[in-house]
Amino acid sequence: MAMEHQPSGPPQAAAVSGDLDTAARALRAQLLATEHWSLLATRSLSWNESFSRAGMFLTLLSGSTVALALVAQATAFGDGFSVFALLLLPVVLYVGIATYVRLVEINNEDLVWVRGMNRLRRAYLELDPDLARHFITGTTEDAEGFMQTYGAPMKGSAFLHGLVTTPTTIGVVNSAVGAVLLSILMTRIGQAMGTVAIAGVVTFVVFFAVQGWFGYRTISMTAYGTTARKAVSEGIED
Repeated sequence: MAMEHQPSGPPQAAAVSGDLDTAARALRAQLLATEHWSLLATRSLSWNESFSRAGMFLTLLSGSTVALALVAQATAFGDGFSVFALLLLPVVLYVGIATYVRLVEINNEDLVWVRGMNRLRRAYLELDPDLARHFITGTTEDAEGFMQTYGAPMKGSAFLHGLVTTPTTIGVVNSAVGAVLLSILMTRIGQAMGTVAIAGVVTFVVFFAVQGWFGYRTISMTAYGTTARKAVSEGIED
């Protein structure tokens, strides 16, 4: 009795298909990991620039303060001091404003990098859902996902947190420099000290308000305006 021949084609095709699927998944994971490391490196460069910019400005401010003190001692706060201050402080203020603008941009860029990493972690979960229990950072692109990645609590005072961020700190210094510059100018043209004091306070408040408005306004220029504004309003800006 002849042995019935069993076709072996379909099982072999299934095995080949399974191998291709495994290889494709491994390739996807490798590509995702490469992109993840790229985002981490870019984020690290952004933070390094942030610290360098802030440090450069504060160093310039410190050196300028020492120079003003020496000139004031040599001229007894006379006309020479006023002229020197009116020449030096605008440069300091310009560097400060440029630093503030760049720090705000870096914060907005950081939100983009965090969003990208959250999206990549979501892709990891699509490849292997069992990985969810190992992630302590966010996997979604909403405010909660951002907060989880930043390690920040969902509840808290966004206003108080905003006062301790790096851009706000630089903004306060800029406001003070602007107020001092105007005060020296008004003193130079012979204004009364009471008027000078009031003008200095008003200048400080206006400078601070304008910088705060600019910082919030530029968030809408990111690639995901509404989500970013909500995330920052929850207090995750660095």
